[in-house]
Amino acid sequence: MLSLGSNLGDRLGFLQLALDAVRPALVVVSSVYETKAWGVEDQPDFLNAVCVVDDPARDHWAWLRTGQAAEQAAGRVRELRWGPRTLDVDVVTVDGVTSADPELLLPHPGTPDRASVLVPWVEIEPAAVLPGHGPIADLLAARPADEVATVRRTDLALR
Repeated sequence: MLSLGSNLGDRLGFLQLALDAVRPALVVVSSVYETKAWGVEDQPDFLNAVCVVDDPARDHWAWLRTGQAAEQAAGRVRELRWGPRTLDVDVVTVDGVTSADPELLLPHPGTPDRASVLVPWVEIEPAAVLPGHGPIADLLAARPADEVATVRRTDLALR
């Protein structure tokens, strides 16, 4: 499962670019949500979505490289950790694989604490389980209600 985010430029266009990069492995994509920035809060709001992908020929490293290539195509510049970005593609989980490699921590370490990932994920896979953490519906229920309320579903659509 991949999470997608953008808060600079053509936000929806950059999310679409990421989806186009994972075709034809795309299984399902969530609605598009608008969320407040996390980490560094003095920046524009994000558009976020998550998608489930499936391609037996790609392992977790291949998904990381695919996401990084999409970020590069979107002109992402890494200047500030958790800062504004044209596109952010995070590999959240891949077939229950765990990794302690600093380049690719799996499952993605911020997932249990981010309503911006959990809300769209529950939308498309309500019974999903985050390895080592439990059902994502339970993780979402444990988030503060005021935080969850800031994840606003939009009328925008990805194809």
